Amino acid sequence: MNLLRQCRVLPSRRHACFLSRNLSVSVTYEGEDFTREERYNDEFASRNVVQASDFIEILQLCARNRDVMEAKSCHGKIIRLDFRRDVTLSNVLINSYSKCGFVELARKVFDGMLERSLVSWNTMIGLYTRNKMEVEALDMFLEMRNEGVEFSEFTISSVLSACGANCDALECKQLHCFSLKACLDTHVYVGTALLDLYAKCGMIEESVRVFEFMQDRSSVTWSSMVAGYVQNKGYEEALLLYRRGQRLSLEQNQFTLSSVICACSNLAALIEGKQMHAVMHKSGYACNVFVASSAVDMYAKCGSLRESYVIFSEVVGEKKNIELWNTIISGFAKHARPKEVMILFEKMQQGGMQPNEVTFSSLLSVCAHTGLVEEGRRIFKFMRSKYGVSPNVVHYSCMVDVLGRAGLLSEAYELIKSIPFDPTASIWGSLLASCRVYKNLELAEVAAKELFRLEPENAGNHVLLSNIYAANNHWEDIVKSRKLLRDSEVKKVRGKSWIEIKDKVHVFSVGESGHPRIREICLKLDGLVTELKKFGYKPSVEHELHDVEERKKEELLMQHSEKLALVFGLMCLPEGSSFRIMKNLRICVDCHEFMKAASMATRRLIIVRDVNRFHHFSDGHCSCGEFW
Repeated sequence: MNLLRQCRVLPSRRHACFLSRNLSVSVTYEGEDFTREERYNDEFASRNVVQASDFIEILQLCARNRDVMEAKSCHGKIIRLDFRRDVTLSNVLINSYSKCGFVELARKVFDGMLERSLVSWNTMIGLYTRNKMEVEALDMFLEMRNEGVEFSEFTISSVLSACGANCDALECKQLHCFSLKACLDTHVYVGTALLDLYAKCGMIEESVRVFEFMQDRSSVTWSSMVAGYVQNKGYEEALLLYRRGQRLSLEQNQFTLSSVICACSNLAALIEGKQMHAVMHKSGYACNVFVASSAVDMYAKCGSLRESYVIFSEVVGEKKNIELWNTIISGFAKHARPKEVMILFEKMQQGGMQPNEVTFSSLLSVCAHTGLVEEGRRIFKFMRSKYGVSPNVVHYSCMVDVLGRAGLLSEAYELIKSIPFDPTASIWGSLLASCRVYKNLELAEVAAKELFRLEPENAGNHVLLSNIYAANNHWEDIVKSRKLLRDSEVKKVRGKSWIEIKDKVHVFSVGESGHPRIREICLKLDGLVTELKKFGYKPSVEHELHDVEERKKEELLMQHSEKLALVFGLMCLPEGSSFRIMKNLRICVDCHEFMKAASMATRRLIIVRDVNRFHHFSDGHCSCGEFW
């Protein structure tokens, strides 16, 4: 009754006293005030006084408020009054326990039912699916089929959702055939669950096929398809689908907005990201913590750290969850801002938030990218001793990075050998990258051998090893490395950079020739190189792998995509404005030196986001402090 009084919901007068034996009740009914005291005795426990419909309304209220104690009280009275034969009442009781998170109690009610309806089975399957008990959900469905119970679209959609957790492509296709046979594949619930399952299994083409075949689509269908594209790195397709939905007056929801903003962040599409920020405010989702987290991440990945922090600050303190804190900490870490990262880490704990694995990954990452070796060691140690977080593969990879970037290659290798599980490609990759910086050929070959075994399709590992051979003037080994790369038929990713000029994105590739102003760009680049040499710039030809004359090497270095993007920015952007250049690969040593000199010669802030992190070039210096 406390629950009813707090919620101000009492559906009928006879509810005044039926949960407790001795209870004084004061109730208001549509403007009529009265007080009534009753003693609940055995004579009151008559079916003529208390009906099953009364219990249904109370249990629905319990489910809505997650009040398991009141639900148990109802359950006791249901048993005492022998209402267990009422199928509808039992279904509502199962649902109430389900919403309160008591799976075992819900199953006991289900097992005790003398008669079950389709709703009974659907409720249990849905309960298992929501609680991530996928095996139990599938077993329940098989039991249902064995008993010959007819199923509905809700049954199939719940079972499909259960299969999504395991990403089992075979089960996905079997259930698709099953839904086709039952003529349920075009139903909105089944179709949405199907396309979501295909997307989770990495079968995006099948997901699109289901989406296009559907006659009716809900807002959930659209958001699932957009999210599916994002999960499978189809970021441009996700934006195009969202625009298509807007033309059809698609209803906005937090899931669609989060997915679209995530697509913008991965494309570093600041223009579209700002437009989505406006949509957030217009649709009333600006304070939604999930949408806000996506926006914080988007601005950070687009190089607008100030806007990222503003959105983070706009979220009310008690609404800030661990994901939002981790997002802003990760954003500052990517921009090599260790001071701000540590301050945010302390504020997070002061707000009562416990750090998790993701938090420590960002802390160790910023230590690696700023050369804070001792701080990294301290964090790696107390994350287990103080916070009870066991290091996982990401933490070990970051710690190897911390030691390797500082030149402590032997210590990093010893750490790898002490890892309690098999080292992954990311761990060996961290060591190989550090070997390139410090020209450690011996350990580089050890790391590369492991990487070739773990990632035979990754051409970047072959290129990195070739760079190390070149730095040590081992030209014969470079030839062997290239031959190995050709024989493996692994395709090297072509370097690309892009820059936004007047609300338009301009993309440049290595050796670009298709841009309409490429001749003008090359002439401007030649003049800029001459100017930069006055500021101490010297082409780093030792990192150019081709065994050709030095002059030819310089020409090849000038064809790098980020240099072309920078020059085009100088030609088009106003005097004194800053640059934001995005690159799909790691920035090379020569381009890094080029950007430092350019920032000094042009007196501009140049921000370059490569595949690993951000570089802020200003007055001849980089924010990475040469730890990159």
